[in-house]
Amino acid sequence: MPRISSPVFDLPSENGGKDFGIFMPIANGGWILSTTAPKIDGSYEYNRRAAVLAEEIGLDFIMSMAKFRGYGGLNQQWDISLDSTVLMSALAAQTKRVKIWTTFQTLLHNPAVVAKMITTLDQVSNGRAGLNVVPGAFKDEFAQMGAWPETLGHDARYDYASEWMSAVRRLWEEKGEISANGQYIKLNHCISEPKPIQKPRPFVVAAGQSEKGMDFAIHNTDALFIGGRDDAEMRDISQKAKEKAKAAGRRLRTYAMAIIVQEETDAEAENTMNVFREGFDEEGFRNMLRSYGMIDAEIGKENAMTARARTGFMAPHIAGSSATIIKRIEQVIDETGLDGLMLIFPDYEKGLKNLAKEVLPALRARYSA
Repeated sequence: MPRISSPVFDLPSENGGKDFGIFMPIANGGWILSTTAPKIDGSYEYNRRAAVLAEEIGLDFIMSMAKFRGYGGLNQQWDISLDSTVLMSALAAQTKRVKIWTTFQTLLHNPAVVAKMITTLDQVSNGRAGLNVVPGAFKDEFAQMGAWPETLGHDARYDYASEWMSAVRRLWEEKGEISANGQYIKLNHCISEPKPIQKPRPFVVAAGQSEKGMDFAIHNTDALFIGGRDDAEMRDISQKAKEKAKAAGRRLRTYAMAIIVQEETDAEAENTMNVFREGFDEEGFRNMLRSYGMIDAEIGKENAMTARARTGFMAPHIAGSSATIIKRIEQVIDETGLDGLMLIFPDYEKGLKNLAKEVLPALRARYSA
């Protein structure tokens, strides 16, 4: 397996700090399966305001997922979504400092095309582009466009992604014509110019915690998004990934997601949570379970996201006053060894403004680089 380069990236985690960013609201409904949650329409304007605010308050990155089919239900969860890379390129032109990370699914996109698109994003953003690689897939989402690979199981999709990512890196880093004759990926004297502004390449992230998913991240990425049913499980996953990366001669950051529900008091935050719970979209939840189950059945268990979504929240949530949120975020980071968090909000404008008042300054002081 070709050795991946390990550049120095302009992130707080490079020097002992923690990285904080947001998961862009690229699809309607956000990350709460509820008809009573604030309405997120997934529009460019909504995302533009969120990106500009993220930059203004001093967050480190913004990242968007790629989504082609939602879960329906009363909320029509994620039925409306923008293209990740086109959106992020537009947002790169609206910002100057925050990192711009976009998503590609390996099964849908030719690696030579992706190499050039990320290079273009890197130029538009003046060296701030990053690539979130998704080797997995949900059958309904891909089958609707005739792109579901019936012959590739869970593990084989990661083998495919490893060849895919190797091709992308080579096209970023190597001069002249590139050839490859792998089991899945073929390059025939392929040329990809210009090269990215970031040398030798942009930041690469992935998500996954199966053995194959973790191995893929260790050998192909700079950071791994992980989950867990509690802090102890997340700590075990984070430590395992980092130890395996160190043994392979690499450094791997671990990140997690968190929905932040911030109010003036803990009681007000709990009331807000109860409102969200009252509007739980059970139909959308069942559709999501069915979609995720197509993959999870192959590794023999329900994942943390689908288990948590039974409460209406599609990611771990932290609710309370600013003091409570600061304490809980510090607890999560300290107990799990994470290198950063990607934050989600029921209402991004309100949430980001509240974050900037006390929570983010406290976290920067606690985890200074």
